[in-house]
Amino acid sequence: MKLADALILSLALALIIIGIHQTLTAGIGFSYSIFMFAVALLFWFQYRRVKNPEPPSNEEKSTQKKRKKR
Repeated sequence: MKLADALILSLALALIIIGIHQTLTAGIGFSYSIFMFAVALLFWFQYRRVKNPEPPSNEEKSTQKKRKKR
């Protein structure tokens, strides 16, 4: 996971926590925009992950080589 992806995911999770707090204190009408912004960030995070898949790690490469040798 790249740094930008980690920041987007962390910000989305923080906004969800803030939204829950605002829902409990002020009501859902006040926190609706916070939740929608968090959902937009989650969609953006998912789009980035699908657009740029991660290459397999070293462990996955070694297990794939072992399977090919069999």
